[in-house]
Amino acid sequence: MHNMWGKPEKLTHTGKYVILRPLDAQSDASALYRAGHESVVHLDTWRYLPYGPFADVHAMSEWLNRCAQSPDPLFHTVVDQKNNQPVGIITIMSIVPDAGRAELGHIWYDAHVQRTPITTESAYLLLSYLFDQLNYRRVEWKCDNRNQRSKSAALRIGFQYEGLFRKHLIVKYHNRDTAWYAMTDDDWQMRKRVLQNYIHYPTAHL
Repeated sequence: MHNMWGKPEKLTHTGKYVILRPLDAQSDASALYRAGHESVVHLDTWRYLPYGPFADVHAMSEWLNRCAQSPDPLFHTVVDQKNNQPVGIITIMSIVPDAGRAELGHIWYDAHVQRTPITTESAYLLLSYLFDQLNYRRVEWKCDNRNQRSKSAALRIGFQYEGLFRKHLIVKYHNRDTAWYAMTDDDWQMRKRVLQNYIHYPTAHL
């Protein structure tokens, strides 16, 4: 079969609340360090991720520099349009152009913006890019099965639960059972309207 789908590129995606732009370690490190380390609540961000928290901003900057050079995952800095401050990370990863498939992953946000239109719109912008512009067939979302917040987010955005991959990974010396979610291009047509309504009316509930 010929490759019918393009490979996602490092682009800037602009929404109503956020701008997603290619990660720039030099300019983003300080704000992203604060976003993930400001308080005990912020430190909880790293509980289910294979990296972090970081000893200091320099250590995080070195890690971000490696991330910025990666072609897969494609790291995006989530910028709050209200104050032009970086408030998190989201990536397109596990990219399989031959199958029209990719995943949204390595997602984390400043505790202050979690479960707000900022997080929903960030996912929406990348879903729109993959489904509407690249015509992808499938986008996946995976997380530690203990991560209730991520599982709830997947369902709110419109991903469907597909199963549990038991003993899938070892993360920070602990077994990880991975909860597996996906959205197809068929699902997207309905979810797109729901997400657009939510983003336009921030007091609405999914």
